Amino acid sequence: MKVFGKNVKLYDLSHPFGDKVPLWPYFPDVKIERMHYHAKSGLLSQIITTSMHCTTHADSPAHVIEGTPYTADIPIESYFGTGVVVSIPKGKWEKIMPEDLENARPKIEKDDIVIINTGWHKYWGDNIKYFCYSPGLYKEAGDWFVEKGVKAVGVDQQALDHPMATAIAPHGPGPLRPDLCEEYKQETGHDVLEDFPLWEPNHRAILSHGIMGWENVGGDIDKVTGKRVTIAGFPIRWEKGDGSIVRLVAMVEE
Repeated sequence: MKVFGKNVKLYDLSHPFGDKVPLWPYFPDVKIERMHYHAKSGLLSQIITTSMHCTTHADSPAHVIEGTPYTADIPIESYFGTGVVVSIPKGKWEKIMPEDLENARPKIEKDDIVIINTGWHKYWGDNIKYFCYSPGLYKEAGDWFVEKGVKAVGVDQQALDHPMATAIAPHGPGPLRPDLCEEYKQETGHDVLEDFPLWEPNHRAILSHGIMGWENVGGDIDKVTGKRVTIAGFPIRWEKGDGSIVRLVAMVEE
């Protein structure tokens, strides 16, 4: 397609949304009810009951930090800009560390939007592997993003934090999955809280510094990995909102 006289190709980095969308462990089912449909009234309209924190979505600072901006308070420029899609392959319960980010290519620069491809998007689905065994970010990475001065961060995993730094483990209303905490101890020899004493520290580090974050990135992410691109992932203009499902798009000039 032509944009400002240039040939640009669009890549959808979003997972689909629907009433069968995979959900994080404590979210209720998405419900979609048809109120009108073609054979009945000649039009289709639906009522949707959903958490905004499902499929590919943006978290707002108010989601994790009291007194910080809600979704509609955030300038739309915060969700648009140039950046990089980097490959940082990781396995079960591994951390994405500052050295991984330093060594990523294309090189991450100040004011970049950073999309991280660990390969975990391939497991997207209603399964324990995707939501509970994923690798992830933790405090070390959050501090690195803040020091680097990046603009936004997107991950192809279940959350902006490692699963053992969420309520899946003994944080906040957790543990939602005490069996996994025991499995972690058996595999590593450590209690979860020895290795992950903080509750969602990457969320808190980046969002408190105005660095926006997208979770569950997927779609055509592999097609743009290793490239410098333009990224757009706008939330709806939700007053007092804590986040929003988005259509995340990478734009590449041909």
